[in-house]
Amino acid sequence: MALNPATRDKLKTVSTATLCTALFKRGLRNQFIQDVHPINPSLPTMVGEAFTLRYIPAREDLNPISVFQDPRHPQRVAVEQCPEGAVMVIDSRKDARAASAGSILISRLMVRGAAGIVTDGGFRDSPELAVLPFPTYHQRPSAPTNLTLHQALDINVPIGCGDVAVFPGDVIVGDQEGVFVIPAHVADEVADEAVEMTAFEDFVTEQVLKGRSIIGLYPPTQQQSKDDFAVWRQARGR
Repeated sequence: MALNPATRDKLKTVSTATLCTALFKRGLRNQFIQDVHPINPSLPTMVGEAFTLRYIPAREDLNPISVFQDPRHPQRVAVEQCPEGAVMVIDSRKDARAASAGSILISRLMVRGAAGIVTDGGFRDSPELAVLPFPTYHQRPSAPTNLTLHQALDINVPIGCGDVAVFPGDVIVGDQEGVFVIPAHVADEVADEAVEMTAFEDFVTEQVLKGRSIIGLYPPTQQQSKDDFAVWRQARGR
């Protein structure tokens, strides 16, 4: 099921924190990818369907530098197959000692129209990536080539990334705090709920900054809070 364009647009307006709460209400507690951070936090929110790549530990006799001469090398093939609007998510076993990719491959993803890239390992060329207008998330910078530690194996299969299960087609959202995974079958309803939650939290923030107590306001256990929110929404067209 392809990501609804309206759902994509809604998810670009909400935070990963709000999405965590929306999924927690549905019994999903482990959807925020651990220890992954944006290289350029000034970019807009990243949203796209997951397209995955899985690494295993490199075995030296199978992973010399010459493997890059093979046009069928899974890392290169994945970059060329990642669909427009998708987010490439890489399982690097939470090991950033060797790079999952670098600026050239990531630039190619950007030019091909991908929405972003995520690894629970590290990327090399982080100074270049920091100025690239393309959402890039990793654990920390890493200079050594991936071949020294990782062996690319599977393309677009279920993976683990930062202790979160990621299935192809899951909806990936990345903001300044990190990256969140939404199961595809609940993406539309979660997006709608998150937009509603964001409107209410914006109202609450405004009230709190004016000096209002959170008791009865957050959550809105007092009718007055609900009435005030309704007036606030109408005034702002939200």
